[in-house]
Amino acid sequence: MLTISGWPRRFCDGKSRRSFLSIGGFAFGSHLLGLADILRAEASQTANHQAARSSTGLGHKAIINVFLAGGPPHQDMWEIKTEAPSEIRGEFRPIATSVPGIQICEVFPKLAGLMNKSAVIRSVVGCRDRHESHQCMSGWVATDLPALGGRPSIGAALSKLQGAVDPSVPPFVGLAARTQHVPWSDSGAAGFLGNSFSPFKPDGPGLENMKLNDISLDRLQDRRKLLASLDTMRRDIDTSGAMEAMDAFGQRAFDVLTSSRLLDALDLSKEDPELLSRYGDGKPYKYQYDGAPTCNDHLLIARRLVEAGARCVTLSFGRWDSHGQNFDLVRDHGAKLDQCLSALIEDLDQRGILDDVTVIAWGEFGRTPKINDGAGRDHWSKVSCAFLAGGGIRAGQAIGATNRFGEYATERPVEVQEVIATLYHNLGIDTHTATIADSTGRPQYLVEAGPIAELI
Repeated sequence: MLTISGWPRRFCDGKSRRSFLSIGGFAFGSHLLGLADILRAEASQTANHQAARSSTGLGHKAIINVFLAGGPPHQDMWEIKTEAPSEIRGEFRPIATSVPGIQICEVFPKLAGLMNKSAVIRSVVGCRDRHESHQCMSGWVATDLPALGGRPSIGAALSKLQGAVDPSVPPFVGLAARTQHVPWSDSGAAGFLGNSFSPFKPDGPGLENMKLNDISLDRLQDRRKLLASLDTMRRDIDTSGAMEAMDAFGQRAFDVLTSSRLLDALDLSKEDPELLSRYGDGKPYKYQYDGAPTCNDHLLIARRLVEAGARCVTLSFGRWDSHGQNFDLVRDHGAKLDQCLSALIEDLDQRGILDDVTVIAWGEFGRTPKINDGAGRDHWSKVSCAFLAGGGIRAGQAIGATNRFGEYATERPVEVQEVIATLYHNLGIDTHTATIADSTGRPQYLVEAGPIAELI
C-alpha cells in the first residue's frame, strides 16, 4: 500500500494512530477514491494560487461552525428565566458576564468572562423540528430544491466562490465523526454544486494509512500524468458530470498527498501541552447515545486547519437531545463546551486572528419551556439560540429576548438565514448580490436574507 509517513496522534476516541489516509481509499464526502482516481487530475496548481498570509492576521477569512446536535435548551444557556414558575424555570442560576447587564447560565463561567468578545442571540426563529444539521450549515431546509440536489452549505459555497487558499489544504473540512443518527454528523452538503464541493472528512475510510513508502514523488507524478492522458476520451464523452467531479477529487487528493501542511494541521502532538490542557479532551463522554462525543480537541484542530488555509471547518459537539435528565446533561456538555469554546476564542485572539475567524455554536432548535416528568425538555422549534465570536462582529451584545416563559421571541426575532447571511458577510460575501448557478444554469442566491445589522 502507498502511504505517506505519519506521526503518532491521539484522536477523540483515544486511539493512537500513526497515519490516517490510504492512497487506495481516500474519502471526500461520500466518495471513496482508488489509486487511479487519486492520480487522475493533471498538473497540480502552482504556488501562485496560494494566498499570501499577512504579517498580522490570517490572510483569509474563515468560519468554525460548532453544531450542538440535538437541540440545546435555549432557556438553560444564554437567557435564564428566573421569573418563571418552577416547572419552567429549571435548576440553573444566571451569572454576570464581562459586559454589564448581560447574564448567562452558571455553567459557562469562562465564556461569561469573554462576553466582551462575543455575542449571544436569544431569539433565533425559523427553525424546523428536524434532527439534522442542514439549516445550521446552509440556512435552508433539507427539502428545498430536492430535484436539483438541494441547497449547498456555506462550506460548499465558499469552495465554489473562493476556492482553496492553499492547493494542499481543502477549503472545506468536516470534522464530525459518524453518528448512529447520521444527520447529526452531516458536515454540510454540496447540494446542487455536486460532490466535488463536498467537505474533506479526515475520518473517512483509509484514515489509518497515509504514508508513501518506496515511491518517489516524481514517479507518482509520472503515473498521474499517464492515467490522466488515458482518461481524456472518457472525460470528453462524459455527459453526467461524474468524471469532472472525480477529476476534482483526484486533484485535491494529489495536492494533499504531496504536501505536509494538512498533515501538520491535524497533528496535535505539535501543540504545546499547556494549550492542549486548556482545550481539554471532553472526556469522559457522557449522554452520547446515538450522537456525537464531546471532542474538545476538535476545536483546537479546527483552529489549526483555518491557520493552514481551510475556509470553513464544521464539527458536531455532543448530543443535546435532552428529553430526560436535561439539567445533568447541560452541566456535563455545558462545562465542556465552556472550556473548549473559551479556549478557542482566547487562542484566536492571542494569535491576532480572531477578527478573521468567525466562531458560532448553535443547534437545530430549542427545547420546551415546560419541564417534563423525566426532568427533561422536549423539542421546541419556535425559538432557539446561538453564540458567536470573532469575524469582526460588534461584540458584547445579547440580541433579542423571549417572553417570561421562554416560549417565543418578544424582542428582535432573528431568522436562521440572517445568522447564515452574517457568516457570509464576515467571509467577505454579500448575500444581496452573490449567486451560484445551479445544475440548470439558473443563478441561485446563497440565502434570502441580509446579515444581522446589530453585529456588522
